[in-house]
Amino acid sequence: MAGVYISYPFCAQKCSYCNFASGVFPKDLEPVYQKRLVDEIRSTEWKFTPETLYLGGGTPSLWNLGELEAVLGALPGGPWREATMEAAPGSLTAERVKAWRRLGINRVSLGVQSFVEREIRRTGRKHTAAIVASDVALLRAHGIESINLDLISGLAEQTRESWEESLDCVLRLEVPHVSVYILEVDEDSRLGAEVLLNGQRYGARDIPSEDQQADFYERAVERLAEAGIARYEISNFSRPGAESLHNLKYWKLEPYLGFGADAHSFDGKWRWQNVEDVKDYALGGVPQQRILADIENEKYWVGLRLSEGIRPGDRFEQEITNLVQDGLLEWHGDRIRLTSRGVLVSNDVFQEFLG
Repeated sequence: MAGVYISYPFCAQKCSYCNFASGVFPKDLEPVYQKRLVDEIRSTEWKFTPETLYLGGGTPSLWNLGELEAVLGALPGGPWREATMEAAPGSLTAERVKAWRRLGINRVSLGVQSFVEREIRRTGRKHTAAIVASDVALLRAHGIESINLDLISGLAEQTRESWEESLDCVLRLEVPHVSVYILEVDEDSRLGAEVLLNGQRYGARDIPSEDQQADFYERAVERLAEAGIARYEISNFSRPGAESLHNLKYWKLEPYLGFGADAHSFDGKWRWQNVEDVKDYALGGVPQQRILADIENEKYWVGLRLSEGIRPGDRFEQEITNLVQDGLLEWHGDRIRLTSRGVLVSNDVFQEFLG
């Protein structure tokens, strides 16, 4: 099953935790970006017909509806089996949701991150728990039942009690899919850079410890499972049959094409990435050089993200034996998969398969 990812990097504000190639840009850059995006799609030699579509960002839920229609109209394959719109809570309107449905969007991922107001405000976001509930109701009223809610473990001022509050809100909304991420600390986000510098802006000194973040994550795994929302990938949980078809292709090494700034592509053999800078892309920046994928190697550090694990090949026999002995991998029939402890240190596990 092949798919398409489209990057809309424009936001109303840049969240403190965000490490993506997105942000607030001059308004006059948007039409230039839009034209470049449509030109890139139309100039593509399609070797497959996509079955899934993912609109990420940025905040694609703010996309002008006429411009969005022009982009989707340039793509083959519609209506797609699954077409996901990433959305910021509070950016939805009845007009937008009705237009999305008409254009083939049948799944929406809401970047909630937290339902607790003090945590939300520290990120730069402006929504409330009531706004999220209203958005979910609006989507359902217009026929979009496939809804994902994002949460982040590790936000500034987050406590065990506030994390339980966010989990309570998620479960009350009875959505079919939830994503739970542990805060990434790196220099590509304002919050991450501040933490690395031992600064105090953006609540850098108020984020929970790594042990607390891990505890929050494991509590989410427990509570979601009790509600019938099982983990099928390190950060993704769903009710049976509600898994993200598009995202599954990343972990199962299926082909996809990415369009827009910093978009990645994989055709089953080669990988490449568009220029990251939004202005450079809009002005015609060329993609990075193609890299030949090592599928037999990649399946370990991509496929092991899935709860079902993978069937190992002839490589890495000693590494697998060592990781099993260390309690980080386990055998399940003829497959290997991460243990609960292995999930929490998955990056360390994956390093063993990068050689």
